[in-house]
Amino acid sequence: MAFFNVIFLLLLVYNARPSFSSDELKHFNSTSLRELLISSYEESLQMVDEALHHSRQRRSTASSSMQVFTFLRQTESETTEISRAAEVFQTTLQVLKTRAKQRYKRDVTTPGLLSWEDVELIAEFSRCPPATHPAVCQHSRLDKYRSISGLCNNRQNPLWGAANTPLVRWLPAEYEDGEREPKGWNRGRLHNGVQLPLPREVSKQILRSSFKSTEDTYSQLLVEWGQYIDHDLTFTPQSTARAAFETGVDCLDSCENVHPCFPIETDGVLSGAQGCMAFYRSTPACSINFESDIGQALQRQQLNAITSFIDASVVYGHTPKLESFLRDLSGLNGKLAVNDRFRDPKGRPYLPFVATLPSACHQEPEGERVECFSAGDSRVNEVMTLIALHTLWLREHNRIAEALGHINGHWSPETVYQETRKIIGALHQIITMRDYVPKIIGPESFEHYIGPYRGYDPSMDPSASNVFATAAFRFGHATISPILRRLNESFQEHELFPQLRLHNTFFSPWRIVKKGGIEPTLRGIIGTAAPAVSANTLVAEEVTERLVVLNVPQYVDLASLNLQRGRDHALPGYNSWRAFCGLKYIKTLDDLKEVVGAYKLAERILKLYKHPDNIDVWLGGLVENLLPGSRTGPLFACLIGKQMKALRDGDRFWWEAKSLFTQQQKTELLKVSLSRIICDNTDIKEVPADPFKFGKYPSDYISCNHIPSINLEAWREEKSRGGHTRLGQVLPVPACKKKKKSYTFL
Repeated sequence: MAFFNVIFLLLLVYNARPSFSSDELKHFNSTSLRELLISSYEESLQMVDEALHHSRQRRSTASSSMQVFTFLRQTESETTEISRAAEVFQTTLQVLKTRAKQRYKRDVTTPGLLSWEDVELIAEFSRCPPATHPAVCQHSRLDKYRSISGLCNNRQNPLWGAANTPLVRWLPAEYEDGEREPKGWNRGRLHNGVQLPLPREVSKQILRSSFKSTEDTYSQLLVEWGQYIDHDLTFTPQSTARAAFETGVDCLDSCENVHPCFPIETDGVLSGAQGCMAFYRSTPACSINFESDIGQALQRQQLNAITSFIDASVVYGHTPKLESFLRDLSGLNGKLAVNDRFRDPKGRPYLPFVATLPSACHQEPEGERVECFSAGDSRVNEVMTLIALHTLWLREHNRIAEALGHINGHWSPETVYQETRKIIGALHQIITMRDYVPKIIGPESFEHYIGPYRGYDPSMDPSASNVFATAAFRFGHATISPILRRLNESFQEHELFPQLRLHNTFFSPWRIVKKGGIEPTLRGIIGTAAPAVSANTLVAEEVTERLVVLNVPQYVDLASLNLQRGRDHALPGYNSWRAFCGLKYIKTLDDLKEVVGAYKLAERILKLYKHPDNIDVWLGGLVENLLPGSRTGPLFACLIGKQMKALRDGDRFWWEAKSLFTQQQKTELLKVSLSRIICDNTDIKEVPADPFKFGKYPSDYISCNHIPSINLEAWREEKSRGGHTRLGQVLPVPACKKKKKSYTFL
């Protein structure tokens, strides 16, 4: 009935519309427009729902060990609903465009043909979320604690940085049709007079490396923290459908470009006889930019499913539902839920299992099942190192929550939880911005692009940019080690747990639970030198030939995926981004050799791409000469630096912001180190002072007894005799706010 009510409203709206004044469009009256919109929407809804139904059927019948990973990386229900709405919206526009051209020989975005009211109505039909008015941000709760979804961080622009909003564009998208078709969609299409090279060919001829040398500056932890913190900032989900909307053909069974299928052409090695590797387009965002013209507003944008802020959403989630699942609400202690089946050898907790069992994670050939773990980010099980870091922060939250509960016995469980969450978020910010980012972009770039903190800037949009999420912050893929070493108490090869090839660490939580806990893995990434960054050894074969992803039942190539994803998102080319950053434009082979530093490599790149403007931004940024004291070249240093400044200055809850913490508390927070977190939550007794720097054991290691700790007494809240809180470090949530379900705020 709800659908017919909407149709009735639609009829009323369009019966009230005046007819077009143009002679050319006089026949296109309100009635024909109404009919065209309704029929386009109905057809699109059927196409999308049938594709989703096919996907669910495939999920229920998946049987092979690879196919079970097809649906492991689940997005939250809110994201799934928005993704479906966006697919319906985009498909309706495409059907409408095709029909309008057939019937009226005009583009649907022609001025006077499609109005903003039409666009809004299609969005309403598709069930895209309505705009959020700043008035919703006046709740006093949002003065003290950030919302779990990131909503209302900026009071005047509530959606800036929030979950399930579009990745922002720093440069306009370059779709082949101007609206939604990726680069490379129309085979044979020329770019600057030539065809783009196939991503798989670029991977094989430029990027693939059979070995990775190491350097002695940084530890492997620097690489792993990059992946961990990236999962705190961006998650671009792929289309929820696994079949083509227009034809119904399964994307795994076709090499044709039909939305959402955008297969990668291969030589058959990875894909069998088909000659292509399955690739699903990123789900579109369900948003309309009313500040631009209709043509630009309807352009396909991609979704960031999580909050853009460094807010420890990787620990707590980004929706009220997920947050509630991760909390120990029955314990009335402000802690996070822990695993009720397994503990480590010293009785320390593990992450809780996912809600839907049995899960798809690998299992030990014999023995008790160990299901997939659950955390604030659904990618937690991808590799053992991520599991270890997630486990570390679960334990740290519960350690701090317990201490604050003892220090302030009058606090409610909700206050304990929120104050602990605020501290954990601050620790993520400090470790990332102070200890990690300067090593990645170099001290000079840090000073140039980020500089000292000068307070919250409400005019700064902190939303993750498309080029950051899709290209620049994927620089780390060239630093992945093909080997995970597991080390003993003396930081030597573990007697019981030998090193593993990377592909044997995918989706294997049982190796943590059954093989000594998180300590051997953590010692391995602290006590192993990070792979060197070199243009001659860019991406390890472990991830170009043996990578497992969650929606393709065969090994895939990470380098090809990255290149195809950049084209899917219509990112401008390498030269456009160099111009954006004020860097020299590449015109000749000599120019490219100057920024790459290797003549043969520059020659191979131009031989493949044939024109400098066609070079994919991820590849171009990856092969640049590294800046002094950095792990990136000038382009990625610029893009990462600009993004980090936006994340910091545009965050109303940045730890240094006015009135968020007292000066005493800030002094204590600055004592944090990842080494101290490891000492407090594992059985590791000796660590480097800076665990991101590689040191030799035992000369470069110190006892945990000498690593500074945060004194949580700075959070002690004293009460007056009348029972009221004195003006001090922390104010509790007022009693009227302490309702049973107060944790489910925005």
